[in-house]
Amino acid sequence: MSGTKGKRVKLSASEQVFMIVNHLIAIFFLIACLYPLWFVLIASFSDPTLVTSGKVFIWPKGFTIEGYKAILEEHNIWVGYKNTILYTVVGTAYNLCLTIPAAYALSVRELPFRRGFNLFFLITLFVGGGMIPTYLLINKLHLVNTFAVMVIPGGVGAWNLILCRNFFSTNIPVELKDATRIDGGSELRFFFQVALPLSKAILAVMLLFFAVGHWNSFRPALLYLRDQEKHPMQLVLRNLLLNTSVTNDYEDAYNMKRMMDMQSLKYGVIIVSSLPVLVMYPFIQKYFVKGVMVGSVKG
Repeated sequence: MSGTKGKRVKLSASEQVFMIVNHLIAIFFLIACLYPLWFVLIASFSDPTLVTSGKVFIWPKGFTIEGYKAILEEHNIWVGYKNTILYTVVGTAYNLCLTIPAAYALSVRELPFRRGFNLFFLITLFVGGGMIPTYLLINKLHLVNTFAVMVIPGGVGAWNLILCRNFFSTNIPVELKDATRIDGGSELRFFFQVALPLSKAILAVMLLFFAVGHWNSFRPALLYLRDQEKHPMQLVLRNLLLNTSVTNDYEDAYNMKRMMDMQSLKYGVIIVSSLPVLVMYPFIQKYFVKGVMVGSVKG
């Protein structure tokens, strides 16, 4: 055994070709995924006339930070940024407070009507009310154009609930619960003092899912928010993209300059709006794969 330790297995010619092709395909998809992000970054620092003329490919050309200066001066962007942070923080906390306890309860085999509750949530994965009935419901509840409409309707998602339920079912030993009961502990005490500390992986995954979902939330704001002071960052970005769409009015020099300024502003806003998520991900990445894989093993 000691003589063979450290020796590499020799691959046949066909296996070597297969590995090379696999690596080339993986590199191709990596470049296809990363290049759009890289292009947006270099375009935000490039002369907008060179970007629109298709002369920017790999490196910035005509280096400028006018787009980022315009961001600092644009009131709507900072209002949208503030609203998005508020919606994300409150919405994520709201989602966690509803989803995690509900998932734990559904993982308890002694729960009365447990199968019925699981079936009820499972049906929502396949059946939805539709946009018009949902709008009528939101309107009847007087949630239109309110802060709550960005938080309350999406309180519990069936997929995330099932993922958490499976995690609790497969990773929380029954012996720990029996020991807690012998010590006189209640179900709530076991949940808060034992189950939650052992569930850091799934909590991190849910934190990322919910936070990214709220940060990128666009449709509810478009449908239900009328006041521009309540618009999140994604809706502000959408309006900027519409303002920079191609028009036929290039004869006016003022309009042309404004179009170029808005083009530069657009790329800068995309970078600024993406930074928080990109910064947050590395801190919880170590829990991500473990939480998703373990939570999806058992149905």
